[in-house]
Amino acid sequence: MRVGVYPGSFDPVTLGHLDVILRSSKLVDQLVIGVLNNSAKKPLFSAEERVDMIKEATKDLTNVVVEAFDGLLVDFADLKGAHVIIRGLRAITDFEYELQIAQTNHKVNPKVDTLFLTTSVEYSYVSSSVVREIGMYGGDITSFVPQNVVERVHDKFRK
Repeated sequence: MRVGVYPGSFDPVTLGHLDVILRSSKLVDQLVIGVLNNSAKKPLFSAEERVDMIKEATKDLTNVVVEAFDGLLVDFADLKGAHVIIRGLRAITDFEYELQIAQTNHKVNPKVDTLFLTTSVEYSYVSSSVVREIGMYGGDITSFVPQNVVERVHDKFRK
């Protein structure tokens, strides 16, 4: 079975993330969405909330599973039986950073390769940080995130 891991913070999940999830789910038998639980960062949503939002947004994709993880990505990929890590690229600046991470991951675990997917043009400017900033000021984020995420972002900033 071909297993791929698509890791990220997904704070929150965006339509750009979903674009990569949908497209990469067609390339593997099982796609594991790895939601990074990074204790060094202060996310807007807990790892559990992010997992729930992604599960809801991907409920129709039968070969997609969503789990939180911490630690090394290559260890998580190994644990899941994955031989490919999928990363989305929005711009050339993403590539430089992602290439370095991919090469490091391959050095740490040569059984795992990285597959880069360019984000579809209509989502190339979307990022979770932009969504959080617009949401913080009560702006319209409906064209950036799945419908199930819109109200959750606004609720976070109302509190």
